[in-house]
Amino acid sequence: MRGLLIRLVLAVLSAMSVLSPAIAQPRPPLVLAAASLQESLSEAARVWAAQGHGRPVISFAASSALARQIAAGSPADIFISADTDWMDDVQRRGLIRPGTRSSFLGNRLVLIAPAAARGGIAIRRGFPLARALGTGRLAMADPAAVPAGRYGKAALTALGVWPSVQGRLAKGDSVRAALALVASGNAPYGIVYETDARASRAVRVVGVFPAASHPPITYPIAVLTTARSPDTIGFRRFLTSPAGRAIFRRFGFSAR
Repeated sequence: MRGLLIRLVLAVLSAMSVLSPAIAQPRPPLVLAAASLQESLSEAARVWAAQGHGRPVISFAASSALARQIAAGSPADIFISADTDWMDDVQRRGLIRPGTRSSFLGNRLVLIAPAAARGGIAIRRGFPLARALGTGRLAMADPAAVPAGRYGKAALTALGVWPSVQGRLAKGDSVRAALALVASGNAPYGIVYETDARASRAVRVVGVFPAASHPPITYPIAVLTTARSPDTIGFRRFLTSPAGRAIFRRFGFSAR
């Protein structure tokens, strides 16, 4: 009986020795990030993990959808938006940890076409986008909510083109959905960020929208009040550090 008890104790201790490293491992940060950051932020997470940290878990979607998730109680640690409006919305709800918000990236807005398409369009006031579409539609992220769509609508409005195309949109729920419509050939033109165009060989940039035609494209980052991962502050600090910004620059972002 005594021998059986000793064997049971040893078995329990052996199981604890196997499980204890997993139990001791701190939970990595859960990051909610704008869809346009997929490649760059994934690379930053890989570099961070290679330094001995737990690899952050990242959920990519439109900033609007992520902000609504946060408002609904999503237990995330960090939020990175593609515009200030949705970060402002989260902050107004008291869901951002004070002193952790900053804008650290920028981008450019471009017009894209399928890579095999010929010709181009000079983007200027009154440029003939509607005529160039032919019988097709203009792919855009939803201009009613998604940052890329809002920037696109602002640019087309400033250039006097919006009235001619607003009824001919193929709306996506994120900028990557708009990119996919053009990459697949289901839309002859689309409006995305320059970094999105660089991420796909199936499209090419046919024009860059003047920076003055739309609000500055900026990516704010903040720690959420629901943050529980002990690595949250460290990962945020890494992303905004010179080393982190260098990663984003490699993918076409401007770093502030």
